[in-house]
Amino acid sequence: MSSQPVIKSRLEGVLLRLLPLFAVLLAFLVGAVMLFALGANPLTAYLALLNGAFGSVNALAETTVKAIPLLLVGIGITISFRAKVINIGGEGQMVVGALAATAVALAFPDLPPIAMIPLTLLAGFVTGGLYGALPGALKAYFQVNEILSTIMLNIVAVQAMNFLLRGIMIDPQQAELGARIPQTMRLPASADLPILIRGTRLHAGVLIALLAAVAVYILLWRTTLGYRIRAVGLNPDASRYAGIHVKRYVVLALTLSGAFAGLAGAILVFGSESHRMVTDGSTTGFTGSAGFNGIVAALFGGLHPIGTIPASFLFGALLVGANKLQRVAQVPSALITALNGLVVVFVVSIENWRNRRVAARIAARISVDSEPDALLESSDTAGATTLGTK
Repeated sequence: MSSQPVIKSRLEGVLLRLLPLFAVLLAFLVGAVMLFALGANPLTAYLALLNGAFGSVNALAETTVKAIPLLLVGIGITISFRAKVINIGGEGQMVVGALAATAVALAFPDLPPIAMIPLTLLAGFVTGGLYGALPGALKAYFQVNEILSTIMLNIVAVQAMNFLLRGIMIDPQQAELGARIPQTMRLPASADLPILIRGTRLHAGVLIALLAAVAVYILLWRTTLGYRIRAVGLNPDASRYAGIHVKRYVVLALTLSGAFAGLAGAILVFGSESHRMVTDGSTTGFTGSAGFNGIVAALFGGLHPIGTIPASFLFGALLVGANKLQRVAQVPSALITALNGLVVVFVVSIENWRNRRVAARIAARISVDSEPDALLESSDTAGATTLGTK
């Protein structure tokens, strides 16, 4: 009899972990209804999506390339969310990281690859971290809501990007022609990330992202620093009572989150096909919304750096396969955006429900565990009262 509650609890735990998959299935079911309403065959459309994402070596490589910035942003989000700090500034942090890395490559064009690549990636990492530290300090020391500050800093970043790419960092040929397209010149070849599979765009950034995910896992669950970050997120008052400098770790969490987003921005530049920083004047024109999609990938992965790896790969597949779905099914591009949005809505909604369910389970367990003590305490009190009256 005693084993039944344990089995039930474990089964419920497994089902809770599978909820993000149910969210994706729900999104695809709604998407199928939309496809049918547009006169397209949902089965044919989804087969085209799978083929576009996994149907060849090149398709698989493209899916992986799309997943790299999502993974890096996602593991950064894992750090900040574990500290209960909501970072919505991944887009801006990617932009400033990319700008810093690009500036380093333009300033030192003659450096050999062994020095150029680490230096540019480090520039992106550090600058993104500093840009993340700003809203972290505002929250910790001035109680400024980090959601508002990170969103506003996204706007600052895009304005800085447009100013620089149309100004001192613009491609000289564009300046001479008067086209004023916001892009840099072709960056030094020594900064190009090595291609792993010839004939594809799969570059060494995937190895960097995977190593970063493992490093963040070790940081959060195998170090004192990570324990303190998680403790601050679980209960800041108890952490403060235990001697943890809560404000310092709030700033640190957003700094690390911004740093990985900045690294994603740098890799986006030096792993791109054009090997230059270019945009259409908006953040999404450069990032492809990776700063926002990385949040969903992190939630889908259970706010765990290792779980974010397959989650990022899934969303990368959606982005790549959607292009072929559009061509085969002959549906408007707005449907693809809607499909991605549905996945986001269902994943976030079910994640919120799952968190509430887990909290309810913990509260119920505490209540059950404390009930005998409460009964014992009431029994002792009653006994003492009886003895006193006697």
